[in-house]
Amino acid sequence: MTDDISFSEEGGLATITLNRPKALNALTHDMVRALAPKLDSWEDDDGIKAILIRGAGEKAFCAGGDVRAVWYSMMKAVDGGGYSFEGPSELSRTFFMDEYRLNHAIHALSKPYVALIDGVTMGGGVGLSIHGSHRIATERLMFAMPESAIGLFPDVGGGWFLPRLPGETGMYLALTGARLGAAGALALGVATHMVPAGRIGEFEAALTSELAETTNGRAAVNDVLERFAETPDAESDPVVAERAVIDRCFAQKSVEAIFDALDREAKGGSAFAAETRDVLLKKSPTSLKISFAQLRRGRDMSSLAQVLTMEYRMTQRCMAGGDFFEGIRAVLVDKDHAPNWSPASLAEVSNDLVDRYFAPLDDTEFSV
Repeated sequence: MTDDISFSEEGGLATITLNRPKALNALTHDMVRALAPKLDSWEDDDGIKAILIRGAGEKAFCAGGDVRAVWYSMMKAVDGGGYSFEGPSELSRTFFMDEYRLNHAIHALSKPYVALIDGVTMGGGVGLSIHGSHRIATERLMFAMPESAIGLFPDVGGGWFLPRLPGETGMYLALTGARLGAAGALALGVATHMVPAGRIGEFEAALTSELAETTNGRAAVNDVLERFAETPDAESDPVVAERAVIDRCFAQKSVEAIFDALDREAKGGSAFAAETRDVLLKKSPTSLKISFAQLRRGRDMSSLAQVLTMEYRMTQRCMAGGDFFEGIRAVLVDKDHAPNWSPASLAEVSNDLVDRYFAPLDDTEFSV
């Protein structure tokens, strides 16, 4: 058992604590492997009526999966500094498989699953929360799917939940990595409720007390939330305020067409469109195109398992070489924030190249 995650049970409430506050509770493979069997046992335990997950400290719920560890597992240090790519590793194959199985297990739970998304909630942290029944934001929430900045794509089921957000907000979040606060998250359905950070301890105590007195866990969770939840001003979030521009621009049939639409809006006086275009210009062209295809394909899929099968194929193609290695180097290793993307332009990312990311694997495919 790893010390980076802990579990407790009281009054019918099972509690998971992600315990890596100095690393913003980033999710390691050991944490995934420790949590998965706990969910299975609680699902079958009549004494457990609800499950709550939280992050230690006041800065983050979970800043994402530990992709830096995956990166290092595929690299070799070279003389004179730096690293060379050695090829896919056991960790690069098993981390995503086990993480996605955990995401699906959360999705399939019959019991209430309450995620306290207090602070930074990104990438793998989204996977630990979005698939559960209750997602409780605080005013400190910083939600994002920033994978296009590291040569990846919005995984952990992003192809399932993002296309199902209102209008084209999911595509906007996927390509730009834009951040949502509590108001925006609640307005778009990323969060189901908002409780002030200062009342979270009181909320947990009330939940434990109420669950101890009932056999209906879902009703108890909802009853407690009725007493604690507040409604922030949705228009205070720029994603909500700019919905019309987002929906017009990101409904296009290609990434290139999105850029053209943003250019038109910018020329018409939209500072938001101009800023969004400039943000996209810094992203991996390959990531933009595969993420676009992922969301359009995911929109038509009928189950999360089908989406995760697609996303696992995509991860393994990313692990075989490409912008993921340069993105992690630039953002998380050398931290120069100056990635050299290859291909360097959208025009160089062919449809054939994009299609390769979605082709069936020659070896292990995702399975629940």
